[in-house]
Amino acid sequence: MGQAISKVHAKPVSLKQVKITDDFWNYYINLVRDVVVPYQWDAINDRVEGAERSGAVSNFKIAAGLEKGDFYGFVFQDTDVAKWLEAVAYLLVTKRDEALEQVADEMIDIIGKAQQPDGYLNTFYTIKEPGQKWTNLTECHELYSAGHMIEAGVAYYNATGKRQLLDIVCRVADDIAVVFGDGPDQIAGYDGHQEVELALVKLYETTGNRKYLELSSYFIDKRGQQPSFFEAEADRRGRTTHWSKNEIHIDPAYYQAHLPVREQEAAVGHAVRVVYMLAGMADVARETGDESLLEACRRLWDNIASKQMYITGGIGSMAHGEAFSIDYDLPNDTVYSETCASIGLIFFAHRMLQLEPNSRYADVMERALFNTVIAGMSRDGRHFFYVNPLEVTPEVCEGKNKNYNHVKPVRQEWFGCACCPPNIARLLASLGEYIYSVKENTIYSHLYIGGEAVLNLGGAKVQLKQQSSMPWEGTARFEIAVEQPTSFALALRIPDWSSEAAVLVNGEAYSITDKIVDGYAVIERLWAAGDVVELTLEMPILKVRSHPLVKQNAGKVALQRGPLVYCIEEADNGSQLQELLLPQDAKLDLSFNEQLIGGIQVIKADALRLQFEQWGTQLYRSNAAAGLEQESITFIPYYAWANRGKGEMAVWVKERV
Repeated sequence: MGQAISKVHAKPVSLKQVKITDDFWNYYINLVRDVVVPYQWDAINDRVEGAERSGAVSNFKIAAGLEKGDFYGFVFQDTDVAKWLEAVAYLLVTKRDEALEQVADEMIDIIGKAQQPDGYLNTFYTIKEPGQKWTNLTECHELYSAGHMIEAGVAYYNATGKRQLLDIVCRVADDIAVVFGDGPDQIAGYDGHQEVELALVKLYETTGNRKYLELSSYFIDKRGQQPSFFEAEADRRGRTTHWSKNEIHIDPAYYQAHLPVREQEAAVGHAVRVVYMLAGMADVARETGDESLLEACRRLWDNIASKQMYITGGIGSMAHGEAFSIDYDLPNDTVYSETCASIGLIFFAHRMLQLEPNSRYADVMERALFNTVIAGMSRDGRHFFYVNPLEVTPEVCEGKNKNYNHVKPVRQEWFGCACCPPNIARLLASLGEYIYSVKENTIYSHLYIGGEAVLNLGGAKVQLKQQSSMPWEGTARFEIAVEQPTSFALALRIPDWSSEAAVLVNGEAYSITDKIVDGYAVIERLWAAGDVVELTLEMPILKVRSHPLVKQNAGKVALQRGPLVYCIEEADNGSQLQELLLPQDAKLDLSFNEQLIGGIQVIKADALRLQFEQWGTQLYRSNAAAGLEQESITFIPYYAWANRGKGEMAVWVKERV
């Protein structure tokens, strides 16, 4: 068993306490505010020409009796509206916008009219199958959809103080508490897609109503118990499936229902569901002190981070089921690595940092954020990746080989299943919540993102003003303001990509050699107004190799500098990237290109390209002579790929020893 849960856990810092002024991240936050949220509003209102129809807003209007028509979209289409509202809420915290707030208020009015008298809220079942609610939890995402709306209601209340949506979602949760349980007239089950678990804890934290925490615990504890709830449910409805006319076949591992959650040893099944479940488990463990639940979180974290995660922070290596495969099976070209899965991994990491501040969680949070998450959106904020490959050949992706059909060489305008774009929006809009946490008299700095934070330590107000040069350089500067001299500790994360760190306090060297605790340099002293802490992290270009059991990367190397993973693109290096070899002693030069993709650091390398004599028409030859030709190649940050049209891309490059 691991260590017991501390009775005092770290607390995240509210978005209201943080103002981000970081040039790198403000671009994305402003993009969400000025482009993404308005664009997504148009998309869910079916006003984007050429994009897939959404139907999300019209479904609510039909369910509210404001329009006539049929339900359109996926059974969980309501969540696009919920996540949009949640993103809006976070934006309103950092900058009030009366016009945007009015649009949101009007949408909330419509949602209220669509809610049924008993509190039930789901436009698919209200419009299309009114007599079938709660009959197909395995496939139809009713609790998942409710969870996203609950998150939106909590966020909007915290942002504006307006209770309308919060009251709506309280009635939703109250109805769920009546429907589910072990009573004679209740459903003793849980949803096929986890989400409501973490949402209910948020609702508990906001309202203080412990019923919501207990309901979350109930769903977690029920999952995986035998006999199988999903099998019994399928029998009750005649083994029909929502998605086709075939008889349903249930793979319990796909739903993480093969074992009780405390007995699960490895991450299996649908990747987003796994990390949403783990985020909820961590929440419940934090609030209840359940050590066995925390131990399960640790065990599954270790499996994901050490055996099933891509170098980019992507998870879920199989297109079939959008799922985890087996340990060390990490193909680069058929990878799934859904954007939502990395966002869910960030949610999980953030919660583990509250339970036990340890840099291993923040390192992964940073890796997923700087690579997969922002790669999921183009620089114009109007195109998105659902799948995040590490190797792309456009003609294969767009050809007849259906094993690659899920991989897109360019970002799409919108998706029928549009979970990823609003997920990106809500995460980036709430980014200020992920930078710091506070535990007793220690302030933890998890991410180096410039801005100001006002924190409370035992009644004392501490203001931190951070300046960060990351991701391009390895420096962060903290200026401290206190009303009177105050004793506390400032814990600075030493990232896994930096082999050497130096700290100055008021211009003088401060030894951290014996002050590293769980990956954080802890500086404890009596602080006065105007004190300055400067952190310098060595940021070399790293040649990264995979564990020997990752067969797909054998003999290959990837480049990383700071939090950024790099890749090669056809736009810089021509086609047939598989011909390139990077010598083990290759010279690597770093330069900043202000004109390229919004301004990025590129890495130039002296490489080799395989050159074959005239091949002819033979598919295989025993007498082929290959030469090597010197070639300078260019690596760009992975997040920036596919912003210059369609072309080949690769993260892992063959290494010549």
